[in-house]
Amino acid sequence: MVFKTVDLDIPEKKHQGKVRDFYNINSQRILITTDRISAFDRVLGYIPHKGQVLNQLSQFWFEKTKDIVENHLIEVIHPNVMVVHEANPYAVEMVVRGYISGVTSTSLWKNYEKGERIIYGLRFPDGLKKNQKLASSVITPTTKAEKGRHDARLTETEIFKKKLISPQTWKKMVKTSLALFERGTKICAKNGIILVDTKYEFADYKGSLMLIDEIHTPDSSRFWKKDTYRQRFAKGQEPENFDKEFFRIWYAKKGYLGNGPPPEMSRDLMIKTSLRYIRIYEMITEKKFIPEIYPLERKIIRTVKDYIGRKS
Repeated sequence: MVFKTVDLDIPEKKHQGKVRDFYNINSQRILITTDRISAFDRVLGYIPHKGQVLNQLSQFWFEKTKDIVENHLIEVIHPNVMVVHEANPYAVEMVVRGYISGVTSTSLWKNYEKGERIIYGLRFPDGLKKNQKLASSVITPTTKAEKGRHDARLTETEIFKKKLISPQTWKKMVKTSLALFERGTKICAKNGIILVDTKYEFADYKGSLMLIDEIHTPDSSRFWKKDTYRQRFAKGQEPENFDKEFFRIWYAKKGYLGNGPPPEMSRDLMIKTSLRYIRIYEMITEKKFIPEIYPLERKIIRTVKDYIGRKS
């Protein structure tokens, strides 16, 4: 069984993203993380317990980084549900990369492999190999695409020209993103993991910068096993990973990169992806993952109703 979606018995309108359902109630948002999985900006199926992993791992990281930047988390009321502040999101996603990797159209390696050396307005030297560590972490911003559309590459110049965010806000977002990435890198390294790259989303909340959405999850980040990375890199092998890249590569090898009808997900892929998500949760948090018993819908409906009753 998997958790696909839920319809709450409340008057507020239901909104759906690729992975999350949400309801806006007064100045708060009920954010429900489902088991839907997307790649190449398309929803491709469902992975057991994925929503719970994302929600609880974000909760862990929000707590570990709240001294760096305020985040939107108010309360986790169910393993798949958090209540957050409603804020005004910026139209730029901040992607921080410590390595040159990836198979998507916005990834560094995909574009470097095609011969590009100036990517996202940044110059990269000749001779880099896939999955190689960069001399220093870089920020490669993208647009925040509407549902059904692809994210697009941006440069700092384009961001200012299109007036997506102000130079002052950009400066804060850059500084904060690098600080978050450094914190994530250190915590992951302690547990034998390389934080390869990740995506952060920010919003304006009452005039201040706020971290929203998720942080350092296998949906928004790439994670590699630290102790086998060098040996596998030297042999030209893919690193042992615990993230969505495994899922993306499966589709890419079948010729699917987001256009046209996707191949049907195999049961083997579904199970292996679920196990990878659970494993990275346990490695990062140093806690055993305790899966919720399916079906989840009735319990979530009751939990949200109780929360609203307490707050009204």
